[in-house]
Amino acid sequence: MPIEQSSRPHILVTGGAGYIGSVLVPALLDRDFTVTVVDNLMYGQDSLAAVCWRRQFSLVHGDVRSMDTMRPLLKKADVIIPLAALVGAPLCDRDPLAATSTNLQAIADMAGDIGRDQRVLLPVTNSGYGVGEAGKFCTEETPIRPVSRYGRDKVAAERVLLDRHPSSISFRLATVFGMSQRMRLDLLVNDFTFRACRDRSVVLFESHFKRNFIHVRDVVRVFLHGIDLFDAMKGQVYNVGLSDANLSKLELCQRIQQHVPGFVVHESNIGHDPDKRDYIVSNEKIERTGFLPAFSLDDGIRELVEGFPMLRHSKYSNA
Repeated sequence: MPIEQSSRPHILVTGGAGYIGSVLVPALLDRDFTVTVVDNLMYGQDSLAAVCWRRQFSLVHGDVRSMDTMRPLLKKADVIIPLAALVGAPLCDRDPLAATSTNLQAIADMAGDIGRDQRVLLPVTNSGYGVGEAGKFCTEETPIRPVSRYGRDKVAAERVLLDRHPSSISFRLATVFGMSQRMRLDLLVNDFTFRACRDRSVVLFESHFKRNFIHVRDVVRVFLHGIDLFDAMKGQVYNVGLSDANLSKLELCQRIQQHVPGFVVHESNIGHDPDKRDYIVSNEKIERTGFLPAFSLDDGIRELVEGFPMLRHSKYSNA
């Protein structure tokens, strides 16, 4: 059954001041949920400043790895959305201890402290599919073969949570794109579009490697969808991406060229991508629940082209 709005359920969002969270939190508040965010604000971001006036909003400046911080917050939550993570292969390789303690151990600790009636919606990454078979779509039943520390930790976190707390949903997110109050420029669509706008050129390594993509606002929409249909969806894993956007890096650049005339793409055989994943993904399972993305890849590229004059690159990256 959907959560009744009149009861004003309490939602705990970890990492809620981040790229996804700063879009998700206002949407949850607009649904009249009570929202508590815990975030270490490691990037000095003020991405939730515009919602501080909302009486049902509160922010805890803290570390999700501290159970002294988390335990009282978990007790009050009806729904938990653990977004806090060190995201991406380069960042995780640079600080592997912090990566694993945040991306895996914090989830395991949380799973041991939540009650059977509490609901968890966990975002993970579809990068766990690693290197797929040519022409074969990865479904939720496809064997997991992550190629990065980030992928391995997120896959393990999903397994731990679903084993210990079956009243959970795991969303395996495609590579996210689009504008956010806490912007990231190290995500592939955002990165390539920024390079197109600023440099008018890009050098591609392993340009044939394919990924799937999803707009950040559709990620928010799928969390709301999971809250509304929790009883029907719980205990399961869902790929979340655009079914018409299983694209190679070269194909992605060709789409960007349609929006940024004069964008030059150079393919190189020298060098390599530190994130070696290469696969195509089926999103049919989530679509069967009634969820369809509302924002296309072209919508996102147009939005990024419009928004990038406001940004400075050094401030908006995890890498």
